[in-house]
This record gives sequence, C-alpha cells and structure tokens, in this order.
Amino acid sequence: MLGLVREQVLAAVFGAGNDMDAFIVAFRVPNLFRDLLAEGAMSSALVPTFARELDQNGKQAAWKLGNSLLNALLLVTAFIVVMGWMLAGPVVNGSAAQFGAVPGKVDLTVLLTRMMLPFLTLTALSAATMGMLNSLHYYVVPALAPAMFNLATILAAFALVPFMPTFGLPRIAAMALAAVIGGLGQLALQWPSLKREGFRYRPSLDVRSPGLLRVLLLMGPGVVGLAATQINLLINTLLATSLGTGAVSWLQYAFRLIYLPIGLFGVSIATVVLPAVARHAVAGDREGVRHTVVDAMNLTLILNIPAAVGLFVLSPAIVRLLFERGHFTAADTINTASALRCYAVGLVGYSAGRIVSPLFYAIGRSRVPVELSVFTILVNIVVSMMLLPFVGFPGLALASSIAALVNGGLSLAIL
Repeated sequence: MLGLVREQVLAAVFGAGNDMDAFIVAFRVPNLFRDLLAEGAMSSALVPTFARELDQNGKQAAWKLGNSLLNALLLVTAFIVVMGWMLAGPVVNGSAAQFGAVPGKVDLTVLLTRMMLPFLTLTALSAATMGMLNSLHYYVVPALAPAMFNLATILAAFALVPFMPTFGLPRIAAMALAAVIGGLGQLALQWPSLKREGFRYRPSLDVRSPGLLRVLLLMGPGVVGLAATQINLLINTLLATSLGTGAVSWLQYAFRLIYLPIGLFGVSIATVVLPAVARHAVAGDREGVRHTVVDAMNLTLILNIPAAVGLFVLSPAIVRLLFERGHFTAADTINTASALRCYAVGLVGYSAGRIVSPLFYAIGRSRVPVELSVFTILVNIVVSMMLLPFVGFPGLALASSIAALVNGGLSLAIL
C-alpha cells in the first residue's frame, strides 16, 4: 500500500517528464536486484538451507551460516557497486542512448545511478535477514521492512526535494538519496528481531561451509529462475526509452498499480508458502507439499481474478483518482490507463509465477524455473518486437503480460 502512495507522491511532484524517466531507468537495475533477492532468489536459496541447518545442527550452526552469508554478500555487492560506479556512464549511454536527444538527460541518469548503487548492498543484506527470520517463523517484521523504503521516499519528496538545488543537485536527486536511506531502514528494522533470537554478527566467512556453498549455488539458478518478470520489465523500460518523453514513466505507474494485488495476494502468500513447503520437502511429505500448493493457488486465484477484471474495466477512473494531480496531467492518465489494461491481462500469471517458481528449489528441481525463465524472457522479447511498431508502448505491457501467463501456466503444469 505504501508503494502505491509512493508512486502517487512521485506522480504529483514530478509527473511523467524527463526527471522521472531518468530516475526510473537509473533505479531499474538496483530495483531488479531488490525484487530478485528480497522476494525471490535469496528466500528460495536460504530458507530451505537455513531450515535444514536449524533442524539438523541447531541454532548456533544456523547463525554461523548466517554470518558467513552476510559477509559473502557484503564483499560481492561492494565489488558490484564499485564496478557500477566506474561503468555507469557507458552503461547508461549504451542502454538509453535515445535520452541523448534531450540535453542533460543522460548525465542526470548517470548521476542518479551512481547515487543509488549502495542500495544494492543494503538490499542484499536485508534480504538475507528476511530469509533467516522467515525460517524462524517471523513474518510481520520482514514484511514491513520494504515499507521503510517507501516511507523514506514519501518523506523525502516533502523534506528533501525543495533543498536539493541549494546543494547544486537536481530535485529528483532527493529520490536517489531516499532509496539509500530506505535501504538502511529495511536492515535496521529487522536487526532487533534477529538479536532477540540470539544472532550476533561476526566478521567471519567460512568459505568451506556446506550450507553457504549450497545457498550460493542455489542463488545462481535462483536469480535466473525467478528473474523473468523483472528482466522483462527491464527490457520494456529500455525499449520504452526510444518512444519519447513519458513512455518510461507511464509504464512504471501502470505496473505499480498491477503490483498492488501482486504484492498483497501473490508475494505475501508466496512468503508464507515457501517455508511450509520446505519443511514438508525435508520430511519427504509429498502430499503435504501438494496440499499446501493447492490451497495457495486457490486463494491466489480467488483474489486475483476479480482484481484483474476490475483493473482492466476501471483503469481510466483508477488512474485519474490515484494519480491525476500536480504535474500528472489528463494526457498522462490516458496513456497510463492504456498500459494498465495491458498489464491487467497478465495479473494471474504474475502472481502464479511468484508462488510456484520458488517451490521448485524447495523440492530440489532448480533447473525447471531456470529453463522456464529463459523461455519466458525470449517470449517477451519476440512479442515486444512484434507489437511495438503497431501498438507503441502499451504493446510492451501486453507482451510482458503474455510472457507472465506463459511462465505461470507452464510452472503450474510442470509442478
């Protein structure tokens, strides 16, 4: 819900102009890592391994695994941040070259990219703490952690934006700074719960730990296997940069509205289902796995089918009510509603993929989501290139929905 409020505030303050386009492109890669780690690969890899360590060797062994994982993530993501800082210019110029048609837009995107890079490290550490807490049956605090990011963005829009020019920075730079502050908040909110359970951070890294190696080995295919939706969004964003000012922002605002039911009825259900399936899988209880998945999918469909119909039919009214104020114009409403209708087509597929894909890792079938993810990304690229010349930017949203339905349907059928 706070994510929706965040987008409302951004729409009112910045609309769908060049600043917002630059921010979305700059934030797409850090946000890709956040979604994959916090709601995907990290949980899929860590929860079953951490649960097994708890059951077989006790809490101290599990904490040792947690310490090693945190330190490994710290080293790896710090390296990525340094490389990203050095390569930000060439990457932005290569992926959003069309921004060069607007003076200063490329430079602004590079600046925002560099400012937000530390968010990668913070979100990786936060995702690891979230996985450990989920394994210990803590759900409320980890679920609230991402709200800190949204809250920081909302507050920054009012508290920091007016002061950015004083420091020689563009107003939108306040949002980049807020992302880093929000990342710190996500980690800080979860840390006390870990400490109450007995966790104590140690700067130790046991590279020979079987548990750590298992988590890292699972995370590799886990990132690929759960990446379809986010990589498709990244592809859509990059393709939209060639469609003029506003297209990137319209797609972002539309997907935020689609992500509301995904987050409420997809991610939340998946978060609780994964540890339950992992426990059944460790015990060899295949019937328990099957029963849990069926209940989860029934609940998801009951909630998401009406949501998809409502978003499709009422898209202009919904966008007008939520976004049309300040710098967000009536023309922005029409364009965002067009994208929203196309995204609504795939809502059930998005949610099904969120629930089913992580379960393959819990039952030891990690190759399946990897192969499906690669296939889904190819479907999105092919359909996007087919629709783009005829439909424009809404075609990118429709292609993403078709790919999500393919991924969700095949995942369920194979499972």
